[in-house]
Amino acid sequence: MFTGIVKELGEVEHIMAGADGAQLAIRATELSTRVQVGDSVAVNGVCLTVIQKEGDRLWFDAVQETLRRSNLGKLKRGDKVNLEDALRVGEAMGGHFVQGHVDTTGTIHRLVPQGNAVVMAIGVDEEWMRYVVAKGSVAVDGVSLTVVDVGASDFSVWLIPHTRAVTTLGFRQVGDEVNVEFDMLAKYVEKLLQARQSRSAVDMELLRRTGFVE
Repeated sequence: MFTGIVKELGEVEHIMAGADGAQLAIRATELSTRVQVGDSVAVNGVCLTVIQKEGDRLWFDAVQETLRRSNLGKLKRGDKVNLEDALRVGEAMGGHFVQGHVDTTGTIHRLVPQGNAVVMAIGVDEEWMRYVVAKGSVAVDGVSLTVVDVGASDFSVWLIPHTRAVTTLGFRQVGDEVNVEFDMLAKYVEKLLQARQSRSAVDMELLRRTGFVE
C-alpha cells in the first residue's frame, strides 16, 4: 500500500525488454538506503518488487501486463520516474490509499497556468470517468492529487509548485501519457452496489415466478 506522496525522483539507468516483459535498473539515492530485496516500490505509480540492489541502483521486473497497462514500457535510459516505498505501520498518511495497481493510462490534454500553480487536464476512456468525482482523489504517475473539474472524457487536477518541483509532473507536456489509478473506495462501492442490484433482480424474478408480482 502507498499514499501517493513521492519520496524521490529516480533515474532509469538500464532497461532490457524481452518477450516476457522487461527488467529496469533505477538509480535511487535515497530509497536505496532503506529498501531491501523483496520490498515493494511504486515506480510512476506501478507497484514493483525490488529483485536486486547494487549500491544505489534498484532492479525491478515488469511483466507484459504491467507494460501494456502503464507507461513503463515507454521508458528509456535517462528518464526520471516517481518513486515511493511502501507505507509502514505508524507512518503518516499524507495522501490517499494507493495500491500501485494502475487502471489505465491517460493523455495530457491541457496545461493551464493559474497563478503559481498549473491546472492539468487528463483525458481517459469514457468508461473510467464513472470513478472520477470533483474533490475526489486520483493518483497520476503515482502522485496523489485532488480532482478539480470533471468532463465527459477528461478531468483536471491542480499542480502546486512543490508537486511540480519534486515529481515528473513538473516537466510533463501536452500529449504525454501518464499512469492513472482511480480511488479504490469508488471501485469497492461500485462492486457492492452491483452485487445488491443483482440480488434485487434475482429476488424480483423469484417473486414473479411464484405469482406474488405480475
